[in-house]
Amino acid sequence: MAIPGYDPGTVTDTQLDSVGARIAVVAAVVPDEFALERSSREPPIDALSKPVDCPGLEGVKALEAVRISLAYDPSKLPPGASPTDVAVAVETDGGWDALESTVDLAATTVEAVLNETPPGSTFVAGYDDSDVSGGLALG
Repeated sequence: MAIPGYDPGTVTDTQLDSVGARIAVVAAVVPDEFALERSSREPPIDALSKPVDCPGLEGVKALEAVRISLAYDPSKLPPGASPTDVAVAVETDGGWDALESTVDLAATTVEAVLNETPPGSTFVAGYDDSDVSGGLALG
């Protein structure tokens, strides 16, 4: 999976086709255990996908970029919700935090591109109404 602005030859990526999840990194060191797997964690109430874990992400050194892409189920959006209010969320000590994300409506995927290590290694696609209600609905 390409990351805009980076040579595809420098990207390490992995995917979990059964849930439509992909992650790619550009970094000096990517540990062998870097992978994607189904998570046993309970998803947030507004989840639109199954959560996935990325073991080995915490061992990435000198990260330049990470791209997380998740397929989501638009039929799980609340009534009246905008399909553009979908975000990649990461589980942190304080709950689920939405990352700045881009939605591909035709492919029903959402992706986040970061230039720093995410604050967790479990991800889910979810409905983010933070612009509407002032709070994050992913809790």
